Amino acid sequence: MAGYFELVDAPEGGYRIRMMDGAGNLAAVSVTFPTKKAAVAGVAQAREIAGTGLIRDGSSDARTAVPGSTPRVIRRPLGGSGRSLTATGGSLAAGKRSRARN
Repeated sequence: MAGYFELVDAPEGGYRIRMMDGAGNLAAVSVTFPTKKAAVAGVAQAREIAGTGLIRDGSSDARTAVPGSTPRVIRRPLGGSGRSLTATGGSLAAGKRSRARN
């Protein structure tokens, strides 16, 4: 069930992006972008982050080694292959080439 991005006018001027789920429910709202071109670039960045970004657990109930340490990184498998993303992984292009070979 695919969602969509919606460009809307920001109350203070400029534009915001609303990310909607497949049922049309609001999932997220972006920062304010000064131009539509910048907002469209923001959609591209959101897609990149959603597809490749790690989840950093900074919640109060996260298991940390030492109080005050950096947030825990939750790794997720890529395409069900059992491989995981790393915080120090190579470039996106290198990752795509690697997946294309498998």
